[in-house]
Amino acid sequence: MRSARLMKVFVTRRIPPEGWAALARAADCEVEQWDSDEPIPDKELERGMAGAHGLLCLLTDHVDKRLLDAAGDNLKVISTLSVGVDHLALDEIKKRGIRVGYTPDVLTDTTAELAVSLLLTTGRRLPEAIAEVKNGGWSSWKPLWLCGYGLTQSTVGIIGLGRIGQAIARLLKPFGVQRFLYTGRQPKPQDAAEFQAEFVPTLQLAAESDFVVVTCSLTPATKGLCNSEFFQKMKKTAVFINISRGDVVNQDDLYQALASGQIAAAGLDVTTPEPLPTNHPLLTLKNCVILPHIGSATYRTRNNMSLLAANNLLAGLRGEPMPSELKL
Repeated sequence: MRSARLMKVFVTRRIPPEGWAALARAADCEVEQWDSDEPIPDKELERGMAGAHGLLCLLTDHVDKRLLDAAGDNLKVISTLSVGVDHLALDEIKKRGIRVGYTPDVLTDTTAELAVSLLLTTGRRLPEAIAEVKNGGWSSWKPLWLCGYGLTQSTVGIIGLGRIGQAIARLLKPFGVQRFLYTGRQPKPQDAAEFQAEFVPTLQLAAESDFVVVTCSLTPATKGLCNSEFFQKMKKTAVFINISRGDVVNQDDLYQALASGQIAAAGLDVTTPEPLPTNHPLLTLKNCVILPHIGSATYRTRNNMSLLAANNLLAGLRGEPMPSELKL
């Protein structure tokens, strides 16, 4: 039987060791974890949440009114092992006075590295090149065989010049990018000054960029932002990269743009749904590179994320300032 003095914590998945160790050392908490790398079934999640004081969840766990009701009045803190919070019913959470922790900053550089890797991989057609080596397509050197698009003297448009968007621009600058454009809710002259980036309307960014990189948060305003109108404005030689959330892009419109040659190529680290069904039309295209949402997937970063998530949770339960609290 749990002591009345212990606070119940529920963790929805196995988490990296540093975060788990921090929770295990907490003498004032009783921690229960769904001991699997796979998503927890809804009924098990509701059972585990019943009476919990704290929840440590992942971006694949949808914390909605139904789950909050199942948790009951004890729930004081939700800590998500992610920087994105679109899986949380924030209005309902705020109404109940529940504090929310998240994990920005610790994954910024790692995610930016992945974005640049995906951009180079897509623009220079590396998956196609690797496939040709393996399937015998490599016969002799040909002047235009497997030619792609490079960054030197290019224009890069960034949708969302936040922490990750700025880190991407910082990494791309030494490649000889000639011009940076950005769009968002409002101009950010201080942040943009480092790259001499120009704030422009979204469709102008689409029209003038050689590479478009989407890094914005998913909000009602950005859902479906990249649609047929957007792709029709893009250059036929342009490369489109999305590392934000799948729902920012209308994937049917993206497929048509790629299949028709309206744009040159696309690289996606996020899709709708996730995982993407293996029979999805986008997976039939050579000019579409899709990764399984691995933006922050380095050992160091995932450990740092888990430790921050654990420390957010424990601080919130103890009524202390969180290292990274989302202001609701």
